[in-house]
Amino acid sequence: MGDKPLRVKLQHGIYKVIDPFVKMLIKIGFTPNSVTTTGFILNLGVAFIFVLGGEEGNRGDLRYVGWAGGLILFAGLFDMLDGQVARLGNMSSTFGAMYDSVLDRYSELFMFLGICYYLVAHHYLLSSLFAFIALIGSMMVSYTRARAEGLGIECKGGLMQRPERVVLIGVSALACGITAHYIGGNYKLYVPGISFHVFETMSIFTIPVTVLAILSNITAFRRLFDSKRALDLRDKELQEQKKTTVTTPRKVNVLPVIIGLALAVSLPFASQAANGGPDSLPVPTGNPKQLFYLQRTPNSNTIVVELNNQSNGEINQDDPVHVFWIRYTEQGQRQELNFIQRVFAYGIKNKKLGTDKWQLHFVCYKKYNMYLMKAPNDGKFHAYGYIQNKLVIINRMYIKVNGGSFWSPNVEYVQLDGLDPVTNTLMTERIKVKKEEEGS
Repeated sequence: MGDKPLRVKLQHGIYKVIDPFVKMLIKIGFTPNSVTTTGFILNLGVAFIFVLGGEEGNRGDLRYVGWAGGLILFAGLFDMLDGQVARLGNMSSTFGAMYDSVLDRYSELFMFLGICYYLVAHHYLLSSLFAFIALIGSMMVSYTRARAEGLGIECKGGLMQRPERVVLIGVSALACGITAHYIGGNYKLYVPGISFHVFETMSIFTIPVTVLAILSNITAFRRLFDSKRALDLRDKELQEQKKTTVTTPRKVNVLPVIIGLALAVSLPFASQAANGGPDSLPVPTGNPKQLFYLQRTPNSNTIVVELNNQSNGEINQDDPVHVFWIRYTEQGQRQELNFIQRVFAYGIKNKKLGTDKWQLHFVCYKKYNMYLMKAPNDGKFHAYGYIQNKLVIINRMYIKVNGGSFWSPNVEYVQLDGLDPVTNTLMTERIKVKKEEEGS
């Protein structure tokens, strides 16, 4: 189950404080995009203050740095407000998420433009170099995440994500301006035996910028290596799927599936048979936690796989999914799996791969792996699997049994249906199964 990271706890605490203000913005007609635009305009103001300080201020006049720091923090607040306005106002949209990401990048670029201009104008050449390296790191942190999510994997780790960068730059700049007011902007600290000063008032700002330059690039490389591990794992799974999953008939060892299916259908056959194929079966709806469902002959009773949330709404880290029946052939009631069905057929095993990511497979068939993780476009959990060698969101599985015996049903084919999250197109693959002949 695990404790929430400190960063998440702090974020939720801030949300509680700003939610009344968010509700007020919604009442007066603010949209998420207008909040995002406001934050961008404020960051243009940050750049303007730094440039103005470079042109009109002198080396010891750090008022501009302090005012810019205060505005950075205020503009950063709008980074949190736009998401909350979208969530609380039910105004989330795919374009809104993209618009927010693009303007965040522009905001950061203009902020660093102002910082570099100010430092160069007042001959802090080494610090201006570190500010530029910090800019590179900040952009690469965002790019590695965007590229990874474009390839279908989650990538959010690291020390210097955007909120941390905004807070570090804003607080250090504000502290620099305030300190200069009390001890002077030209204060320098010398150590006996060293010919140059080891600290000055401006160091309150430039040292954190240097730290940001180092940690942001470390964060970018960490995300790169995390993505490599995830992509290597996915490629390995894809290679395994290529070996066992093709669209033409082939011989495979389906003994685990046969045993699982035989045990699963140990209940008496109901009268409502599924003779019309998968499209003739009922579709379970109205469950916001539903991930996908599984149906099979000889009847319309349906297995549903859903998120397993705890009482606080968070996903159960140890057991992230819950599997149950919808008994359409009876009264359409929800019913838990019995022991045999859970242990030998439709139970799901999970393996945690990282933050909010699990590998899943049915106990009756370990060769087909699925992945429970959040989708980049809507931030919701989905079950992913491979259809036609593409990683897609799984919606339905259908198993066609055509004759055979009680203990050895003849599995004619398995059909997988899903949605390609990149092209938003429906994907289907029908896997024909031939049972291995003994002694061949």
